[in-house]
Amino acid sequence: MMMTSSASSSSSSSPAGGSSFFTGFTQLCKGLAVILVGGYVLLQVFPSAVTYVALIPARTIPFAWNLITAGYIEQSLPGVVISTIGLLLFGKLLEPLWGSKEFLKFIIVVNFLTSICIFVTAIALYYITRQESYLYTPLSGFHGVLSGFLVGIKQIIPDQELSLFFLLKIKAKWVPTIVALISVVISFFTTESVSYLPTILFGIYVSWIYLRYFQKKPETGLKGDPSDEFSFSSFFPEFLRPILDPIASLFDRALCGKSETYSEMRGHTLGGSPLPGSDPIEASRRSSKTVICRSLATLTKCKRG
Repeated sequence: MMMTSSASSSSSSSPAGGSSFFTGFTQLCKGLAVILVGGYVLLQVFPSAVTYVALIPARTIPFAWNLITAGYIEQSLPGVVISTIGLLLFGKLLEPLWGSKEFLKFIIVVNFLTSICIFVTAIALYYITRQESYLYTPLSGFHGVLSGFLVGIKQIIPDQELSLFFLLKIKAKWVPTIVALISVVISFFTTESVSYLPTILFGIYVSWIYLRYFQKKPETGLKGDPSDEFSFSSFFPEFLRPILDPIASLFDRALCGKSETYSEMRGHTLGGSPLPGSDPIEASRRSSKTVICRSLATLTKCKRG
Protein backbone atom coordinates (compact mmCIF):
# COMPACT_ATOMS: atom_id res chain seq x y z
CA MET A 1 0.00 0.00 0.00
CA MET A 2 1.41 3.34 -1.02
CA MET A 3 0.85 6.05 1.56
CA THR A 4 2.18 9.56 1.73
CA SER A 5 1.37 12.55 3.86
CA SER A 6 -0.73 15.27 2.23
CA ALA A 7 1.64 17.54 0.40
CA SER A 8 1.84 20.43 -1.96
CA SER A 9 2.55 19.66 -5.59
CA SER A 10 5.71 21.72 -5.57
CA SER A 11 7.34 19.78 -2.76
CA SER A 12 6.39 16.39 -4.17
CA SER A 13 8.03 17.19 -7.47
CA SER A 14 11.26 18.57 -6.08
CA PRO A 15 14.45 16.63 -6.83
CA ALA A 16 15.50 16.63 -3.19
CA GLY A 17 12.21 15.07 -2.11
CA GLY A 18 12.49 12.42 -4.80
CA SER A 19 16.02 11.42 -3.86
CA SER A 20 15.29 11.28 -0.13
CA PHE A 21 12.50 8.78 -0.79
CA PHE A 22 15.14 6.12 -1.45
CA THR A 23 17.58 7.06 1.29
CA GLY A 24 17.75 7.07 5.06
CA PHE A 25 16.73 3.45 5.62
CA THR A 26 18.02 2.03 8.89
CA GLN A 27 20.55 -0.78 9.15
CA LEU A 28 18.03 -2.95 10.98
CA CYS A 29 15.43 -2.56 8.24
CA LYS A 30 18.01 -3.26 5.56
CA GLY A 31 19.01 -6.43 7.38
CA LEU A 32 15.39 -7.55 7.72
CA ALA A 33 14.82 -6.76 4.04
CA VAL A 34 17.71 -9.07 3.17
CA ILE A 35 16.03 -11.81 5.22
CA LEU A 36 12.73 -11.33 3.36
CA VAL A 37 14.40 -11.39 -0.05
CA GLY A 38 16.63 -14.28 0.99
CA GLY A 39 13.62 -16.30 2.12
CA TYR A 40 11.92 -15.78 -1.23
CA VAL A 41 15.06 -16.77 -3.14
CA LEU A 42 15.40 -19.87 -0.96
CA LEU A 43 11.94 -21.06 -1.98
CA GLN A 44 12.67 -20.45 -5.65
CA VAL A 45 15.87 -22.49 -5.49
CA PHE A 46 14.55 -25.16 -3.12
CA PRO A 47 10.73 -25.26 -3.40
CA SER A 48 10.51 -28.14 -0.94
CA ALA A 49 11.89 -25.86 1.78
CA VAL A 50 8.41 -24.37 2.16
CA THR A 51 7.54 -27.45 4.22
CA TYR A 52 10.11 -26.46 6.83
CA VAL A 53 9.79 -22.67 6.96
CA ALA A 54 6.12 -21.90 6.24
CA LEU A 55 3.33 -22.52 8.72
CA ILE A 56 1.60 -25.80 7.86
CA PRO A 57 -0.75 -26.43 10.80
CA ALA A 58 -0.71 -30.22 10.46
CA ARG A 59 3.09 -30.19 10.69
CA THR A 60 3.64 -27.44 13.22
CA ILE A 61 4.14 -30.24 15.71
CA PRO A 62 6.99 -31.20 15.67
CA PHE A 63 8.09 -28.34 13.34
CA ALA A 64 7.30 -25.72 15.97
CA TRP A 65 9.87 -23.29 14.56
CA ASN A 66 7.36 -22.63 11.76
CA LEU A 67 5.62 -20.28 14.19
CA ILE A 68 8.73 -18.09 14.08
CA THR A 69 9.97 -18.49 10.51
CA ALA A 70 6.62 -18.23 8.69
CA GLY A 71 6.34 -14.49 9.23
CA TYR A 72 9.55 -13.82 7.32
CA ILE A 73 8.85 -16.02 4.30
CA GLU A 74 7.14 -14.63 1.20
CA GLN A 75 6.03 -17.18 -1.38
CA SER A 76 5.31 -14.79 -4.25
CA LEU A 77 7.23 -12.05 -6.03
CA PRO A 78 4.55 -9.37 -5.43
CA GLY A 79 4.50 -10.38 -1.78
CA VAL A 80 8.23 -9.98 -1.26
CA VAL A 81 8.29 -6.67 -3.16
CA ILE A 82 5.42 -5.17 -1.13
CA SER A 83 6.78 -6.49 2.16
CA THR A 84 10.30 -5.23 1.51
CA ILE A 85 9.20 -1.76 0.43
CA GLY A 86 6.70 -1.55 3.28
CA LEU A 87 9.31 -2.59 5.83
CA LEU A 88 11.82 -0.01 4.63
CA LEU A 89 9.33 2.86 4.50
CA PHE A 90 7.50 2.12 7.75
CA GLY A 91 10.79 1.41 9.46
CA LYS A 92 12.06 4.79 8.36
CA LEU A 93 9.15 6.37 10.23
CA LEU A 94 8.71 4.13 13.28
CA GLU A 95 12.18 2.92 14.23
CA PRO A 96 13.48 6.41 15.13
CA LEU A 97 10.48 6.80 17.48
CA TRP A 98 10.51 3.39 19.11
CA GLY A 99 14.23 2.71 18.97
CA SER A 100 15.85 -0.22 17.18
CA LYS A 101 15.42 -2.63 20.09
CA GLU A 102 11.71 -1.91 20.53
CA PHE A 103 11.11 -1.89 16.77
CA LEU A 104 12.66 -5.35 16.43
CA LYS A 105 10.77 -6.55 19.50
CA PHE A 106 7.50 -5.35 17.97
CA ILE A 107 8.19 -7.29 14.76
CA ILE A 108 9.16 -10.49 16.60
CA VAL A 109 6.20 -10.37 18.99
CA VAL A 110 3.61 -9.55 16.33
CA ASN A 111 4.93 -12.19 13.92
CA PHE A 112 5.03 -14.90 16.57
CA LEU A 113 1.63 -14.18 18.14
CA THR A 114 0.01 -13.79 14.73
CA SER A 115 1.35 -17.22 13.74
CA ILE A 116 -0.05 -18.75 16.93
CA CYS A 117 -3.46 -17.20 16.26
CA ILE A 118 -3.42 -18.49 12.68
CA PHE A 119 -2.42 -21.97 13.85
CA VAL A 120 -5.26 -22.13 16.39
CA THR A 121 -7.76 -20.75 13.86
CA ALA A 122 -6.73 -23.26 11.18
CA ILE A 123 -7.11 -26.18 13.59
CA ALA A 124 -10.52 -24.90 14.70
CA LEU A 125 -11.70 -24.44 11.11
CA TYR A 126 -10.60 -27.96 10.26
CA TYR A 127 -12.64 -29.46 13.09
CA ILE A 128 -15.63 -27.34 12.10
CA THR A 129 -15.51 -27.97 8.33
CA ARG A 130 -13.38 -31.13 8.07
CA GLN A 131 -11.58 -29.56 5.12
CA GLU A 132 -7.97 -30.74 5.10
CA SER A 133 -6.87 -27.66 3.17
CA TYR A 134 -6.87 -25.77 6.47
CA LEU A 135 -4.26 -28.20 7.77
CA TYR A 136 -1.96 -28.50 4.78
CA THR A 137 -1.95 -25.09 3.08
CA PRO A 138 1.46 -23.43 3.60
CA LEU A 139 0.85 -20.08 5.29
CA SER A 140 3.48 -17.39 5.51
CA GLY A 141 4.16 -13.72 4.90
CA PHE A 142 5.21 -10.45 6.46
CA HIS A 143 1.87 -8.73 5.88
CA GLY A 144 0.79 -9.28 9.48
CA VAL A 145 3.60 -6.99 10.63
CA LEU A 146 2.88 -4.50 7.84
CA SER A 147 -0.70 -4.32 9.11
CA GLY A 148 0.70 -3.80 12.58
CA PHE A 149 2.79 -0.88 11.36
CA LEU A 150 -0.44 0.76 10.21
CA VAL A 151 -1.74 0.45 13.76
CA GLY A 152 1.43 2.15 14.98
CA ILE A 153 0.86 5.02 12.55
CA LYS A 154 -2.75 5.27 13.73
CA GLN A 155 -1.57 5.53 17.33
CA ILE A 156 0.99 8.26 16.71
CA ILE A 157 -0.70 10.52 14.14
CA PRO A 158 -4.40 9.57 14.12
CA ASP A 159 -5.59 12.83 12.55
CA GLN A 160 -2.81 13.18 9.99
CA GLU A 161 -4.11 13.10 6.42
CA LEU A 162 -2.48 10.45 4.25
CA SER A 163 -2.82 9.91 0.53
CA LEU A 164 -3.55 6.34 -0.54
CA PHE A 165 -2.12 5.63 -3.99
CA PHE A 166 -1.91 9.42 -4.43
CA LEU A 167 -5.67 9.47 -5.02
CA LEU A 168 -7.66 9.16 -1.80
CA LYS A 169 -6.95 11.33 1.23
CA ILE A 170 -7.87 9.78 4.55
CA LYS A 171 -6.93 10.23 8.18
CA ALA A 172 -4.32 7.80 9.46
CA LYS A 173 -6.63 6.46 12.17
CA TRP A 174 -8.86 4.83 9.56
CA VAL A 175 -6.16 3.15 7.47
CA PRO A 176 -6.00 -0.16 9.44
CA THR A 177 -9.79 -0.40 9.35
CA ILE A 178 -9.92 0.21 5.60
CA VAL A 179 -7.18 -2.35 4.95
CA ALA A 180 -9.08 -4.93 7.02
CA LEU A 181 -12.37 -4.11 5.27
CA ILE A 182 -10.85 -4.34 1.79
CA SER A 183 -9.20 -7.65 2.69
CA VAL A 184 -12.51 -9.09 3.90
CA VAL A 185 -14.35 -7.91 0.78
CA ILE A 186 -11.71 -9.39 -1.53
CA SER A 187 -11.94 -12.70 0.33
CA PHE A 188 -15.47 -13.19 -1.04
CA PHE A 189 -14.12 -13.18 -4.60
CA THR A 190 -11.04 -15.37 -4.24
CA THR A 191 -10.29 -18.86 -3.01
CA GLU A 192 -6.85 -17.78 -1.76
CA SER A 193 -8.12 -15.68 1.14
CA VAL A 194 -6.86 -18.18 3.70
CA SER A 195 -3.30 -17.27 2.70
CA TYR A 196 -3.60 -13.60 3.63
CA LEU A 197 -6.83 -12.67 5.45
CA PRO A 198 -6.12 -14.25 8.87
CA THR A 199 -2.59 -12.82 8.84
CA ILE A 200 -3.81 -9.28 8.17
CA LEU A 201 -6.66 -9.38 10.69
CA PHE A 202 -4.63 -11.00 13.46
CA GLY A 203 -1.68 -8.72 12.66
CA ILE A 204 -3.87 -5.67 13.27
CA TYR A 205 -5.41 -7.07 16.44
CA VAL A 206 -2.19 -8.40 17.99
CA SER A 207 -0.41 -5.14 17.23
CA TRP A 208 -3.16 -3.15 18.91
CA ILE A 209 -3.02 -5.40 21.99
CA TYR A 210 0.74 -4.94 22.25
CA LEU A 211 0.72 -1.18 21.71
CA ARG A 212 -2.34 -0.64 23.89
CA TYR A 213 -1.21 -2.61 26.92
CA PHE A 214 2.44 -3.64 26.80
CA GLN A 215 4.76 -1.38 24.80
CA LYS A 216 6.97 0.63 27.12
CA LYS A 217 7.46 4.31 26.34
CA PRO A 218 11.15 5.16 26.85
CA GLU A 219 10.44 8.87 27.32
CA THR A 220 7.87 8.30 30.09
CA GLY A 221 8.70 4.84 31.43
CA LEU A 222 5.01 3.93 31.18
CA LYS A 223 3.47 0.92 29.48
CA GLY A 224 0.73 1.01 26.89
CA ASP A 225 -1.59 3.73 25.66
CA PRO A 226 -4.91 4.00 27.54
CA SER A 227 -6.16 7.00 25.57
CA ASP A 228 -9.69 6.96 24.15
CA GLU A 229 -8.28 7.80 20.71
CA PHE A 230 -6.57 4.39 20.69
CA SER A 231 -9.37 2.31 22.17
CA PHE A 232 -10.63 -0.82 20.43
CA SER A 233 -13.83 0.95 19.40
CA SER A 234 -11.78 3.65 17.64
CA PHE A 235 -11.30 1.18 14.78
CA PHE A 236 -15.05 1.22 14.14
CA PRO A 237 -17.62 3.83 13.05
CA GLU A 238 -19.04 6.10 15.74
CA PHE A 239 -22.48 4.46 15.84
CA LEU A 240 -20.98 1.09 16.87
CA ARG A 241 -18.94 2.42 19.77
CA PRO A 242 -21.71 2.42 22.42
CA ILE A 243 -22.03 -1.33 21.77
CA LEU A 244 -18.31 -2.08 21.69
CA ASP A 245 -17.11 0.11 24.57
CA PRO A 246 -18.73 -1.92 27.40
CA ILE A 247 -17.24 -5.13 25.99
CA ALA A 248 -13.81 -3.58 25.49
CA SER A 249 -13.84 -2.16 29.03
CA LEU A 250 -13.84 -5.71 30.40
CA PHE A 251 -10.54 -6.39 28.65
CA ASP A 252 -9.20 -3.04 29.81
CA ARG A 253 -9.81 -3.94 33.43
CA ALA A 254 -8.48 -7.47 32.97
CA LEU A 255 -5.30 -6.52 31.12
CA CYS A 256 -4.28 -3.20 32.58
CA GLY A 257 -6.54 -2.27 35.46
CA LYS A 258 -3.51 -2.41 37.76
CA SER A 259 -0.86 -1.62 35.20
CA GLU A 260 2.03 0.75 35.63
CA THR A 261 0.50 3.13 33.12
CA TYR A 262 -2.79 3.51 34.95
CA SER A 263 -1.09 3.89 38.31
CA GLU A 264 1.13 6.63 36.95
CA MET A 265 -1.73 8.30 35.13
CA ARG A 266 -3.65 8.67 38.38
CA GLY A 267 -0.78 10.75 39.70
CA HIS A 268 -1.30 13.19 36.84
CA THR A 269 -5.05 13.58 37.20
CA LEU A 270 -7.44 15.48 39.40
CA GLY A 271 -10.94 14.09 39.68
CA GLY A 272 -10.39 11.87 36.64
CA SER A 273 -9.29 14.76 34.39
CA PRO A 274 -5.66 15.35 33.38
CA LEU A 275 -4.03 18.36 34.93
CA PRO A 276 -3.11 20.94 32.27
CA GLY A 277 0.16 19.97 30.62
CA SER A 278 0.69 16.96 32.90
CA ASP A 279 -0.63 14.06 30.82
CA PRO A 280 2.49 12.01 29.94
CA ILE A 281 0.69 9.93 27.32
CA GLU A 282 -0.49 13.00 25.43
CA ALA A 283 2.92 14.64 25.77
CA SER A 284 4.53 11.50 24.37
CA ARG A 285 2.09 11.47 21.46
CA ARG A 286 2.78 15.12 20.63
CA SER A 287 6.51 14.46 20.69
CA SER A 288 6.12 11.38 18.50
CA LYS A 289 3.90 13.26 16.06
CA THR A 290 6.54 15.94 15.68
CA VAL A 291 9.23 13.37 14.95
CA ILE A 292 7.15 11.35 12.51
CA CYS A 293 6.02 14.46 10.65
CA ARG A 294 9.65 15.40 10.21
CA SER A 295 10.29 11.91 8.85
CA LEU A 296 7.32 12.17 6.51
CA ALA A 297 8.69 15.49 5.32
CA THR A 298 11.64 13.62 3.82
CA LEU A 299 9.15 11.89 1.55
CA THR A 300 6.71 14.75 1.02
CA LYS A 301 5.89 17.95 2.83
CA CYS A 302 4.13 17.05 6.07
CA LYS A 303 0.81 18.84 6.50
CA ARG A 304 0.40 19.56 10.18
CA GLY A 305 -3.08 19.53 11.62
